[in-house]
Amino acid sequence: REGGAGQVCGAGKEDGSAGGEARESNRKTDWQNGKKSGAIKSNEKEDRQAQDLRMSDLFENQTAPPPPPPLPEEAAALPPLQRRVPNLGHALLLFAFAGVSLFVFELIVILIGGPQVAMNGGHMTIEHPKLQLAAEGGTYVVTLLVAWLFFPLLWRRSFLNGLQWNWAAARDQLSKLVSLGLLVGVMSAVANAFLSSAKPPPIEQFFLKASDAWLITVFGIVIAPVFEEICFRGFLVPGIAIAYDWLSLKRSEESRFFWQTTTTLSTGGYVFAAVISSVLFAALHGQQLAYARGALVVLFCVSCLLTWVRVRTQSVAASVMVHGAYNSFIFLVTIIQTGGYRHLERMTQQ
Repeated sequence: REGGAGQVCGAGKEDGSAGGEARESNRKTDWQNGKKSGAIKSNEKEDRQAQDLRMSDLFENQTAPPPPPPLPEEAAALPPLQRRVPNLGHALLLFAFAGVSLFVFELIVILIGGPQVAMNGGHMTIEHPKLQLAAEGGTYVVTLLVAWLFFPLLWRRSFLNGLQWNWAAARDQLSKLVSLGLLVGVMSAVANAFLSSAKPPPIEQFFLKASDAWLITVFGIVIAPVFEEICFRGFLVPGIAIAYDWLSLKRSEESRFFWQTTTTLSTGGYVFAAVISSVLFAALHGQQLAYARGALVVLFCVSCLLTWVRVRTQSVAASVMVHGAYNSFIFLVTIIQTGGYRHLERMTQQ
């Protein structure tokens, strides 16, 4: 019995040992299964997060378009568009207004003062010198005032800036500009001495009285150069040059880009503008000079020089200085000749 009990006890021990091994094996299996289950759940969570992220990206792409690609550096650095002024249309507008203003002022002077009127070269002139100067002076002042107020609206810049008045350049070279004007006056006087016409020019009507002579002197030195230079060198020369360059422009993208982003004018355009404007400048003074060919040739050359000064200095004020000095010398010779306008009869004693 003891042997049987021992066997039973031993069998119980063996059964307990076997049961423990089975439970240990089950725990390992459960742990491994739990680990696999946790890994599966972790993978499922990551999959859900990735799916949510893809859905979020898809939603954002549907509601907001992608940002545009950045512009290349060349496109971002494009210079602004430039306006070429004054163009030929602006110049024609200025001259048209000046012509109409002169006609209106002369008509007002005739109706109010009742002076005699003469026709010289197809142009109506008032024989009374002071009234004639009053009509011209009124025309100059009104035309410049209207231009000062009107053209900046078209140019989107100030009148003097668009005109390239550039007083600083004229001030820095004032002595040279005045000397050049006086020198041109000397050369002009010498040339006119050999090319003088036998017929007295109509401008001599302003030298019949000392008061008229002094009035025309101030007008010719101060007022006329400013107005004429603004009209011819300020408006007409760049207007013609711009038109010339536009007609000569090559029809290509590079040429169009250059035209829109610069204000540079060609040498050919300036030369063409100098010739055309100088012809018109001489023609404007033709009536007061009795259309003497020699005097007109001299004026043409003087106008070309004034254009050169304006282009070289990029300053209308500079050409005004030369023009004023030139006129000053012409009047100075007459003042010396007539003893300060006390002996005006000497003008005809040649």
